[in-house]
Amino acid sequence: MLGRLSLRARLLLAVIALATVGLVAANVATYSSLSSFLVDRTDSSLEESARSLRRPGSGGPAPPGVAVQVRSLDGADVLVTLTHSEFPGQAPPSPELPETIDPPAGSAEFEAARYFTVPGADGDRYRVRASVQDGASAMLVVATSLADVDSTLDRLLLIELIVTGLVLGGIVALGLWLVRLGLRPLDAIGDTAAAIAAGDLSRRVERAEERTEVGRLGLSLNAMLSQIESAFRQREASERKLRRFVADASHELRTPLAAVRAYAELFDRGAADRPEDLERSMTGIGRESERMSLLVDDLLLLARLDDGRPLERAPVQLDEVVGEAVETAQAVEPERPIELHADPAVVVGDRDRLRQIVDNLLANVRAHTPPATPVSVSVRRRNGTAAIAVTDSGPGVDEEHLAHVFERFYRADSSRARASGGVGLGLSIVAAVAEAHGGTVSARSTPDGGATFEIALPLAEGDASTRQGFGPTGTGP
Repeated sequence: MLGRLSLRARLLLAVIALATVGLVAANVATYSSLSSFLVDRTDSSLEESARSLRRPGSGGPAPPGVAVQVRSLDGADVLVTLTHSEFPGQAPPSPELPETIDPPAGSAEFEAARYFTVPGADGDRYRVRASVQDGASAMLVVATSLADVDSTLDRLLLIELIVTGLVLGGIVALGLWLVRLGLRPLDAIGDTAAAIAAGDLSRRVERAEERTEVGRLGLSLNAMLSQIESAFRQREASERKLRRFVADASHELRTPLAAVRAYAELFDRGAADRPEDLERSMTGIGRESERMSLLVDDLLLLARLDDGRPLERAPVQLDEVVGEAVETAQAVEPERPIELHADPAVVVGDRDRLRQIVDNLLANVRAHTPPATPVSVSVRRRNGTAAIAVTDSGPGVDEEHLAHVFERFYRADSSRARASGGVGLGLSIVAAVAEAHGGTVSARSTPDGGATFEIALPLAEGDASTRQGFGPTGTGP
């Protein structure tokens, strides 16, 4: 049953139940304490009345408002009955005493007495004291009405009921206000969750504070929502990149496939009977097939790196790898001056892939700078890393393109002309391979024109460059 109620209702019911139990316990304790006090005071009054009746020479009437009987010691025979009203015209006390009153047990220095309560003919309750004085031949019974005591207790009970009702009403009102105030952040959390469910991922819980449990919940929820929004944005960005990647890959493959189809159609139209056309067709098909193979190989490499497949892990003399790549680039373009400054450095990784990323950087220079443009290649050690930098003196890269040069199929030239370079995967492979080796890549424009592409790879443990005090030993300045 309680499980179907709201948290607000359950909290309010708990407060009311606790307050009710506390108030009832306090009222019962107060009522019992006052009742005991008033009855004790009445007993003391009866004791005083009994003593006054036993004094020598007190043969007068009974005290006002007190009924007096003298009985035999066994309490069975009534010897004398005396009553006297407290005020003129008032009916005398009329307790309904039992026919036999058991004598009080035990004895005392003055007398043995016992107290009990009986109803009265007038509807009131009466307090009765039966006592036997040591050495006496009769039992003295005195009784007085408890009407004043009952009236006082009735007024107290009425006051307690009224006060309890007012206090409970105040507690209900105050508790409802406090519960609403305390649960207001939960309402805000509910509204925020509803807005997020409707698609507004930027919504957050407002006025979330560390001081309260609900406030801390709001702060935790805001942190979680930020992560969810970030993950959602990253997923959207990843989906956009994937769609762009598929579109660009399809576009890049469509061109060589169209060329292969054209050469095949040329063969079908009679190139088999004309040797010169046959050679042209076979050469074109082979060239375009090689282009597709290179593209597919690059895509497969990027896919393997994206899946986190491990590369070979072995010590690699990085300065030697860079030197081999520079030597090859000089053989490809003898007219291009290439300056090399290499410090000895050892890294752990895949030698072929490291050579590939250096080749890609040099190929990027060949694709985007004039043939005679100087190039500077360096390998430097700094802060536990080996930095490979390739700097050219070409036209450089605009700032708006620097942040995207390592994206797949990205080219600063928005056209698809092959004269400006490859398909846009070379620098993407550089970034992916460097990241797989635990390194980073960066690109920046040089102050005098041109661009610098840099790869930072962690040095191998035990490499001489990692020991404190080992200075650079490169061949360049």
